Amino acid sequence: MEAASVADRIRKIAEQAAIDHGLEMVHTEVAGPEGHPVFRVFIDKPGGVTHDDCSDVSTQIGTVLDVEDFIHSAYTLEVSSPGIERGLYKLADYERFAGSFAKLKTRVAIGNQRNFRGRIAGLEGDSVVFEDRTSGRVTISFDSIAKANLEVDVENEFRQARERELLDRHLINNSQR
Repeated sequence: MEAASVADRIRKIAEQAAIDHGLEMVHTEVAGPEGHPVFRVFIDKPGGVTHDDCSDVSTQIGTVLDVEDFIHSAYTLEVSSPGIERGLYKLADYERFAGSFAKLKTRVAIGNQRNFRGRIAGLEGDSVVFEDRTSGRVTISFDSIAKANLEVDVENEFRQARERELLDRHLINNSQR
């Protein structure tokens, strides 16, 4: 079986397993050597996935792969969260994460630039509107994006943590009165 059709079948199996467990299937990858491929499945849900979510989806995918038996070599199956700097793979991802910081790499240069860092402004049709730190507002065709990831705003995360800590102290102090 060709690698592309194996990858497509695994994607479909992973999508169904994610749906069955109330999760989003973010992305699948096939990596590793031909004789021992690695199938990576990234799942998510609001608030993040748990170890049990990963285990349940992995068990279901593994069972289907065993029953369908279309992979004729040893393989490794990895199921995990997409992580804090999750990849952006679908046009809907850019709509969902509008306002978030991200980094993008395009297949071809746009204004002599292929790497962009900034904030996702939203969508215009099949294009991503992006507020780049260097070149300002840029409209990038979705098809021309080679790779994209969310980018954590560390300063904002620390500021929010400090605010939560201050609020917690205030609530504790008031409840002790």
